[in-house]
Amino acid sequence: MSKERLRTLVVLGTRPEAIKLFPVIERLREEPAIKMTLCVTAQQRDLLDQTLTAFGLVPDYDLDVMVPDQSLFHITREILSRIEPVLREVRPGLVIVQGDAQTTFCGALAAYYARVPVAHVEAGLRTGDKYAPFPEEMNRRFVDQIADFHFAPTARARENLRSEGIPEESIFVTGNTEIDTLHYVLGNLRPTITFDFSGRVIIATMHRRENFGSGIDRICEALSLIAARNRDVTIVVPVHPNPHVHDRIHGALTGRKRIILLEPIDYVSFVHLLARASLILTDSGGLQEAAVGLHIPLLVLRDKTERTEGIETGAALLVGTQTEHIVSETERLLKGEDARRRMASAENPYGDGNAADIIVNVIKERFT
Repeated sequence: MSKERLRTLVVLGTRPEAIKLFPVIERLREEPAIKMTLCVTAQQRDLLDQTLTAFGLVPDYDLDVMVPDQSLFHITREILSRIEPVLREVRPGLVIVQGDAQTTFCGALAAYYARVPVAHVEAGLRTGDKYAPFPEEMNRRFVDQIADFHFAPTARARENLRSEGIPEESIFVTGNTEIDTLHYVLGNLRPTITFDFSGRVIIATMHRRENFGSGIDRICEALSLIAARNRDVTIVVPVHPNPHVHDRIHGALTGRKRIILLEPIDYVSFVHLLARASLILTDSGGLQEAAVGLHIPLLVLRDKTERTEGIETGAALLVGTQTEHIVSETERLLKGEDARRRMASAENPYGDGNAADIIVNVIKERFT
């Protein structure tokens, strides 16, 4: 009699989760001993759909929780209530979540309530400040206390887990799946949108809750000054659709010379755009890994980051959100070829693009 296949439920709800779980999903699909079911919460509707389409991913379940100007209370309540019947119907032997989004936390908590083991991809990232980033720092701490398998992207993440009493036998250092996806996209997929910007290209993104309001205002002021003072530079700003971000950025930067505001573009086109940048400024988490993986100098627009490895190797620099500091560090790199070359040539601590293989092999060995 043949063994029943391991039923795995992959739960995701945002573009970053889809990007980082894509290589894991593809590997799970290749395993005859594993039956993979994909459940999306649509915590981010348009950005998620765009990414699913780019990767050819079709959800088995779509909880469709997003509403305009949604709160954390709404997202949490709706995901927990709508995922319960999915768990009952699928009866998974393992739930897989990624990162630190509200979907990640709710997916893990729901699995715990159903007494289903949880695998956490990208476990162990920490800033040590429960409000930076908010609510992601506490989400990932909660998930790591629930999880049975902790797929840590780096040795530093493993040490963070150890220090919190996570059992050694549940921790596996894998590298970051962001690098897997980068390699796949650049090697296999062509952009649907191409750009022809003049001069050196700076890509700047901002969307974190802790930067809402004055933080975004200061970053926009810095970008305006950089564009005005460096005429050989084009600053490209992909604008996040969240109204707290979108309206603020457009109000500050629309019509500025040498600043291009882009509405959200598909991830494949975005990666090809990233690859031609001279410098990246971001408060994003995944983009920190992508920039370092592409060996593009990176300035992190936050006061604290959980991705400290890039800072330690010299591939990235933490600059915060003060206008003067952003301008001075950006211009130092624009004018200093040696400094820019040192950052670009720094070690990539986030893996070699084989994280998904390690993750799925562990699951296969432990369950099948």
